[in-house]
Amino acid sequence: MAGLRMIDIAVNFTDGMFKGIYNNRRCHAADLPVVLQRAWNAGVDRIIVTGGSLQESREALAIAETDGRLFCTVGVHPTRCMEFEESGDPELHFQELLSLARQGAEKGKVVAVGECGLDYDRTHFCSPEVQKRYFERQFELAAALKLPMFLHMRAAAEDFCDILSRNKHLFTTGVAHSFTGSAKDCDLLLKFTGINGCSLKTPENLSVVGAIPIERLMIETDSPYCEIKSTHAGNRFVTSAWPSKKKEKYDPDFMVKGRNEPCTVRQVLEVLAACKCTEDIHGLARTIFQNTCRVFFPQDLDAAADGVNGDGC
Repeated sequence: MAGLRMIDIAVNFTDGMFKGIYNNRRCHAADLPVVLQRAWNAGVDRIIVTGGSLQESREALAIAETDGRLFCTVGVHPTRCMEFEESGDPELHFQELLSLARQGAEKGKVVAVGECGLDYDRTHFCSPEVQKRYFERQFELAAALKLPMFLHMRAAAEDFCDILSRNKHLFTTGVAHSFTGSAKDCDLLLKFTGINGCSLKTPENLSVVGAIPIERLMIETDSPYCEIKSTHAGNRFVTSAWPSKKKEKYDPDFMVKGRNEPCTVRQVLEVLAACKCTEDIHGLARTIFQNTCRVFFPQDLDAAADGVNGDGC
């Protein structure tokens, strides 16, 4: 693992699992410092903590302020957009989101607006109409603060792209994270695509990911979710591993079985290397590092060495 520099663009550190809580039951003490140390030891250079609601974005910013290598997003996930309506004053709710994003951006900690977008797989949480209304509003945050967009799309490509097109003058760049769509979806979405374990489940997923130019890729874990499971098509290309124990037998020297962590972003990189038919994992990592800096850390582009073009077998 020596020499690799990786940025995990999506980690849900506000999730209760990192506080030791699973299904409303505490199984162990909060262990974020241990999780972070495992990530740093694995070559993770930076982590972006995802905000998915106003309160979650507050928590994400508070976490980001605890370490110089942590950053965050501020925004409202499509399945949470009812919080605008339920607040009693949607405009005030939006202004509170803007104020939080501005505060974090001034500190250099908020690096994107999101996670926002459309999710038509889970409309029982929030109707498409409400999702579209508040997805569109969040482009105003990007315009006001000159931030990239951190986007989510599930089964809503047409509406998603219509909204992107209408608002393209309000933002300059962004990433569609946790990509699991088709090659057609990828072509319709933003230039940059975030890949995690859920992007690598099937042979079809691997084929689609393999066709995405390296210069458009970023890597993520979306932990504690989206691990690369033994049943996933991409699993046969994984070469790194960390021992794990069940949460009931918690040991800080072991990962919690079934709880994904940022250290495993290395595994995503390994599968990508196989999809790209390259043995130069360091060159691939450099290119992806540079892609990520280009969007979220443009001041650090000089720190990323030139990558390689590993496309093609």
